[in-house]
Amino acid sequence: MNFEELQKIWDTQNKQTLYAINETAMYNHIMQKQRQARHITHVSELLTMIVNAGVGIFIAITNATSNRTSIALYVLSAWLIACAVFILRGRIQRLHGNRQFDRSMNGELAHALAVATQQVKHSRLMRLNILPIAILLLLGLWETDKPIWIAGATAALFLLSYYASGWEHNLYENRRRSLENLQSSLTQNATPTDISNIKPQ
Repeated sequence: MNFEELQKIWDTQNKQTLYAINETAMYNHIMQKQRQARHITHVSELLTMIVNAGVGIFIAITNATSNRTSIALYVLSAWLIACAVFILRGRIQRLHGNRQFDRSMNGELAHALAVATQQVKHSRLMRLNILPIAILLLLGLWETDKPIWIAGATAALFLLSYYASGWEHNLYENRRRSLENLQSSLTQNATPTDISNIKPQ
């Protein structure tokens, strides 16, 4: 049940018993959005940390054991590992920040919105991060005298990744905007009470 359906019932039915049912349904709707946002952010953070750290270590080892080492590849390795640490730090801060939200309907919605906003920021940073990674990798290929077609294929792959990440980022933006619209509608059209005892069904 979306918010428009809930709001229509809220406006057309003016009995206390139906008001409580609507409040429970809206709470469940908000909790579903929150669980979805938390799951997406959780998986995204873990995958990004693992991939960055793993690739960074792999590049460092491969470069060190290669016949021709590359300074750019060492820098790239350090950059990727630093990105993994940065994401881990942000994840810890986000998890600690979860405690500041109360168990009211508005509190749960604010929590869902905060997680969605964090995911948008994460997505934006990772998209911008494609540029320095691409530059360092291409420099590394040049320093190690790799064939030009490999550099061309690598550049094309990064362009494709940048395009795909833009589509993904817009998806996260739309989800955050949906939560912002829900929060705005609740603020303007209703005055929910604290429903800390109401649990999703």
